[in-house]
Amino acid sequence: MVKVGIIGGSGLDDPNLLEAARKIEADTPFGKPSSPLTVGKMKGVDVVILARHGIKHSIMPTNVPFQANIYALKEQGCTHIIATTACGSLRGNIKPGDFVFVDQFIDRTTKRKSTFHDKDKVCHISMAEPFCGKLRKLLAETAKEMHLSFHEKGTVVTIEGPRFSTKAESHLFRSWNADVINMSTVPEAVLAREAAICYATIAMNTDYDCWLESEEAVTWEMIVKTMKRNADNVKKLLFALVPKIGHKECSCRDAIKTAIV
Repeated sequence: MVKVGIIGGSGLDDPNLLEAARKIEADTPFGKPSSPLTVGKMKGVDVVILARHGIKHSIMPTNVPFQANIYALKEQGCTHIIATTACGSLRGNIKPGDFVFVDQFIDRTTKRKSTFHDKDKVCHISMAEPFCGKLRKLLAETAKEMHLSFHEKGTVVTIEGPRFSTKAESHLFRSWNADVINMSTVPEAVLAREAAICYATIAMNTDYDCWLESEEAVTWEMIVKTMKRNADNVKKLLFALVPKIGHKECSCRDAIKTAIV
């Protein structure tokens, strides 16, 4: 059976998002996840929702219990994960409100545990293609049908945070051909691959980071304002997407088979 985990925050606390919704307090060998799990159905499909930064956005990026979050979704039987995330644009053609279905990441985090296998075993997981190609294709097809403004691929650079970038850093990331910037994709995507779960991201652009001189540098207030304005589009995209997810055979699930030493 297909069971979809949804990781996100703003807008996903809508009580009408799931049918027959109920809360579950989870615990894992890696501690408690960021929030209780909301379990229910979306268009007849089993769904589990988790708030990455806590119910009241009280957990800063470095302190997100990424291992516990992914482990909890795996324990619930999730076969696929759709992660929503705010991001800043590093390109003029990626405008506030646009969705980006990223296909690559650059890891600029420094303080996070990025594997489940940090004792007794070593896991050299393949991340050449870090996001599920089948989920990304579905996202792009669905967004096109809905006439949403989107980009079917892009490279996200994930920084440690919680501070925003300097202009020098923003220009450096642009020189690396990164397209958007956030604080949450790594190690979430890596852990999902270790857990043999298909993982894709709906990155919603909220600002131009700080590289674009004609625009105001990013602030938290700016991010929240854009996220709230576009929360309905995120929910509509999820409602349309989730019933289409049906693939069970995928390379995302095979990588772990040859990764453990």
